[in-house]
Amino acid sequence: MTIIVKNKHTLIFGDFKFKCCVGKNGFSKNKYEGDKKTPTGRYALGPLYFRKDRKKLPKTKLKVFEIRKHMGWCDDINSLNKYNKLINLNSKLKCERLFRHDYKYNFLIPIKYNWNKPKIGRGSAIFIHLTKNYRPTAGCIGLAEKDFLIMLKLLSKKTEIQIL
Repeated sequence: MTIIVKNKHTLIFGDFKFKCCVGKNGFSKNKYEGDKKTPTGRYALGPLYFRKDRKKLPKTKLKVFEIRKHMGWCDDINSLNKYNKLINLNSKLKCERLFRHDYKYNFLIPIKYNWNKPKIGRGSAIFIHLTKNYRPTAGCIGLAEKDFLIMLKLLSKKTEIQIL
């Protein structure tokens, strides 16, 4: 089964139709770092990351990792080896902190955009994460927590996402 992001407000998965939000500047076939656009295309999904200090482990078939205080996702265009990868915050690299003060990364799933042999500057840290207000993101896809948890139960390691 494939997750389909039909437009900037609609995510479809099986029989479920969820309200969502996407990048502030819409969609792009030619994404670049900082453009606030959600990349179009078909992508595999990564594992589930979650805040164990805030949430209990949800039911899912995905591999699961606990988000810890030292975790970040490298968006440093000067790092050939770490760009668009999970890193430790104690490095000097620019990154997206995963252990946030707000709720958005209580649950997140990386979208495997620009994943294998990432091209520097073509975009990083594209996730499915939580939203409460459906305000546009910096390029990720936001879902309400109740919808995210429903989706998690249905996902398999082979599930892909198609962003139209």
